[in-house]
Amino acid sequence: MPDVTALGELLIDFNFEGSNDDGYPVLSAHPGGAIGNFLAALAKRGVSTAYIAKVGDDAFGHMLKKTVVDAGIDATGIVIDPDWFTTLAFVTLDETGDREFSFARKPGADTQLRYDQVPLELIRNAKVFHIGTLSLTGEPSRSATYKAVAYAKSCGCLISLDPNLRPPLWSGPEEAKTQMCWALEQADIVKISEDEVEFLFGMTPEAGAAHILEKFGVRLVFVTLGKNGCLFMNRRASGRVANYNSVRTIDTCGAGDIFGGSALYGVLQSGRAPEELEEDELRRITSFACAAASLSTTKHGGISSVPETDDVLKLMAE
Repeated sequence: MPDVTALGELLIDFNFEGSNDDGYPVLSAHPGGAIGNFLAALAKRGVSTAYIAKVGDDAFGHMLKKTVVDAGIDATGIVIDPDWFTTLAFVTLDETGDREFSFARKPGADTQLRYDQVPLELIRNAKVFHIGTLSLTGEPSRSATYKAVAYAKSCGCLISLDPNLRPPLWSGPEEAKTQMCWALEQADIVKISEDEVEFLFGMTPEAGAAHILEKFGVRLVFVTLGKNGCLFMNRRASGRVANYNSVRTIDTCGAGDIFGGSALYGVLQSGRAPEELEEDELRRITSFACAAASLSTTKHGGISSVPETDDVLKLMAE
C-alpha cells in the first residue's frame, strides 16, 4: 500500500516557449497538475505513492494515466470518464514576464470526481494524504475532497496541503479564501507561497507562517519565496534557506510542487513527527527541496522535470 496518497487534478499543461510571427504564444504540451508534480517528486525518491483523480476518455487522458504509471505512481485510483474532457491549462506570460493561467475547464474531468469513485483502500493505510485546492473549486470534487480528508483523518493519516491558488478557477476571491482556509484547518503540513500568504492574510511570510501554526493548528509550514528560497517554521524552530540561483532557468512551471514533494520526502525520511523536527533537520530538508525545485526549472514541464537525487545532492555540494 502507498505511503503517500494524493487526490486532485491531473491535466495537461501547455507551457509558453516563445511567440510566433503573429505575436501569439507557441505552447508545448506537458503532463501536469500540482498533485501530479508533487507525487512525481516523491516517487523519484523511491516513496510509494498513489494518485486519485479523474481524466477524460480521450487521447490526453490516456496519455496522462500512462505517464503516471511510468513515473512509478499507483494509478489505480485514476478514473477515465467518457462524459468529460481532460482539463487543459495554458501558461502564458504577461507584460512583466510573470505567468498567467487560462483553463479549458467548464467543467473539466478533474472537477467531476465523486466520492463513490474514491478507492478508500489507497487512503486507509497511507502515512500521508495530500490535497491541493483545485479540487475544491467545484462539485462534485469538492464534496469528494471533504469526505476523503475526513476519512484520512479518521485513519490517522497526516494531512499535507499545497493551496496552489489559481484565481481564474474561483467565482471570486472570497470563495477562494473560504475554501483555502477550510483546507488549512485540516492540514498538518503546509507548503504555501508568499503570494498566497499575502492573498489570504495580508502578512509577511514570517507573520503568515506563525499565523498558520497558531490559528489553524498546522504542525509544520514551508513558505516558498521564489528566487529568494524558502522559510520553514514549526513550534520548535524557524529559519530561511537561500535558493540555488546558479542554474539556468527556462520554465518555473511545477517548481513549487516539486519543492513540496521533496520537502515531504525529507520529513518522511527523518522518521520524526513534523512538529518535533529541530532547526538543523528542517534546514537540511528545506535545502534539499530548494535544490530539487531549482533544478526542475532547467527543463520544461512538471512531472517530466523532477531531477534525479544524485543531481540534487551534487548541486547542494557545489
